[in-house]
Amino acid sequence: MQSRTAFQSKTVVTDLVLPSETNPLNNLFGGELLARMDRAASIAARRHSRRIVVTASVNHVAFNRSVPLGSVVTIEAKVSRAFTSSMEVYMDVWIEDRESGESIKANEAIYTFVAVDETGRPVKIPELVPETDLEKQRFDAALRRKQLSLVLAGKMKPADATELKALFE
Repeated sequence: MQSRTAFQSKTVVTDLVLPSETNPLNNLFGGELLARMDRAASIAARRHSRRIVVTASVNHVAFNRSVPLGSVVTIEAKVSRAFTSSMEVYMDVWIEDRESGESIKANEAIYTFVAVDETGRPVKIPELVPETDLEKQRFDAALRRKQLSLVLAGKMKPADATELKALFE
C-alpha cells in the first residue's frame, strides 16, 4: 500500500451563511458549522483512504470567533495522521472580511474517521507522510492526542503512553 501526503487529502469547502442557518444573534449555528466540518473532513478522509469512512469522534472544536450572517466560510481539511484504520483530520475554518476580502481564521477542529469495508469492518489504510513544518507538527501531535484518548478511555496504561510521557521528562 503506497503512502500518501496530507496535500493529497486536502479538501476546501466554501459556502455562504444564510438566514435559516443562524441563531437569534444572526451568527451561524454551531451545529451547522459542525455538520459542514464533518462533510469536509469525511471527504479528506476518503481521499486519503480511498475507502468508505465513518466519523469515529469529534476530538476538538474551538469556536473562537462567531460567523455572521452573509459571511463566506471556507473550511480547509487535511488528514494529519493515519493509523491502522483510523485517521485524524485537522480543519481550519476561515471567514472572509466583507470589506477587504482578507481571510480571518475563525475556528479549528480535529475529527477522527475510520475506514471501513462494505460490511462496516475497519480496513487498513495507507500511512501519511507529512511534508510541511505545520503538517509535521500536526502529525507528531496526533499521536499524543491518540495516546491521551486511549489512556482516558482505559484502553492504554499511562506507563505505555511514551509520547505523552516524553512531554514531561
